[in-house]
Amino acid sequence: MACFVVPGGEAVVTTVIQKIIEKREKSGKAKSGAALTWGRRLGWLNKMLWGGTILLAFEHLWHGEISFVPPFLTAMKTPDEIPVMLHEMATFGGAMAVTITVVWGIMILVAELKAKAAPKAIAKPATGGAV
Repeated sequence: MACFVVPGGEAVVTTVIQKIIEKREKSGKAKSGAALTWGRRLGWLNKMLWGGTILLAFEHLWHGEISFVPPFLTAMKTPDEIPVMLHEMATFGGAMAVTITVVWGIMILVAELKAKAAPKAIAKPATGGAV
């Protein structure tokens, strides 16, 4: 019904944070020199969150759970459906937002580990090949 609202809300918040951080990084106030800036890291999260939100909103629109007239969500038209909608938002929407954020965290961890290993791999001379 409205599970996409939770990751969408997270996407709005993280987009605002990303814009603030990118502004600081461009002005030189933030510590630079890192292979992966926080603005870029948050960009990855935002793309994942916005992509999932748009896809889910389209799916809900396709199934007639969203309308183009207020209150927009069909579950809000009858008071009996509102608790069901809020429960879905809390369980499924919350689970989706947490899952996306955890996957993003794993992506950042892998990227950081690769960035730390890259100079070591370049510094090592290649061995074992026949000349």
